[in-house]
Amino acid sequence: MSVAASSAFLPSGSHPIGVSSVPGQLSLNARLRYTPRTRLLPSLVAELGYLKHSDGKPITYMYEPAAGIKRQNCEFELVSMPIMDARHLAPQPKIDVAGFELWEAPTEVVDFRNDKEVSSKYYSEASALVKASTGASTVIVFDHQVRQREAGRPLLSFGRAGDGSKPGAVGRVHVDYSEETGQKRLNLVLQDQRLAESIERFAIVNVWRSIKGPILDTPLAVCDARSLGAGDLVAGEIRYQSRNGELYLVRHSNRHRWYYYSAMHRNEALVFKQYDSLINSVSRFTPHAAFDHPEATEATPLRESIEVRCLAIFD
Repeated sequence: MSVAASSAFLPSGSHPIGVSSVPGQLSLNARLRYTPRTRLLPSLVAELGYLKHSDGKPITYMYEPAAGIKRQNCEFELVSMPIMDARHLAPQPKIDVAGFELWEAPTEVVDFRNDKEVSSKYYSEASALVKASTGASTVIVFDHQVRQREAGRPLLSFGRAGDGSKPGAVGRVHVDYSEETGQKRLNLVLQDQRLAESIERFAIVNVWRSIKGPILDTPLAVCDARSLGAGDLVAGEIRYQSRNGELYLVRHSNRHRWYYYSAMHRNEALVFKQYDSLINSVSRFTPHAAFDHPEATEATPLRESIEVRCLAIFD
């Protein structure tokens, strides 16, 4: 996929989303986004897929491996966790503090499944949004992925059933980058070792949104980075047919504080950290995972979403 650098363009109306001035109430616009199938719940309890045990370094194949090879050498556990609707928070979360924030961000993209349109239009929108959110001087979009919840809503895993060609929702609690691969990504994107060594601070940031209607069945949950302990993170290997990668899996802790944004619609964008090279004073890693909304029914539309990954460079 092509790589696009940030421009001065920021979609009209893009701004951080807050709550109404009346405690415990949502704005009129927020209330109108809900359908009769979803109640206004300040919080809910749902299952999240944490790492439980591994025989050595966790390894997961994102496709069916050769006969005799297990698809993964690790065990996950579903843990029921309280997940708060962050729309009810005041003040709203900030990316350098909690690791995430929600923006009202209208898009000019018509078809998010058209890679050409995404790279020509959405990359510039997303890079401008990350620049506004983080304060980065330069933002480069280097990757995107469209996902759809699988029909019948099978048990959530890594979202790569069969040969892995149709990405679904990822139910494993994870961070896309580890300490090691965060640094590697800088070099891969810039393709200039001298330039990479001159950069004092950079971050890898995701922009996540619905590409259809409101997301009601399988939202994305994000963990407040301040509730994460260093010992909760476990480096794991992900094996694709053409490459391997490393990410962080997460062990369960009762300290973890989870949030989601109910009924996210097409003109909202969730911006969150995957990695930050700055060690002190800011959020660095934001664990996240999809979960099945406990009130979703067979009639609830299947989630369709897009995520873009951005390299944010700071002066």
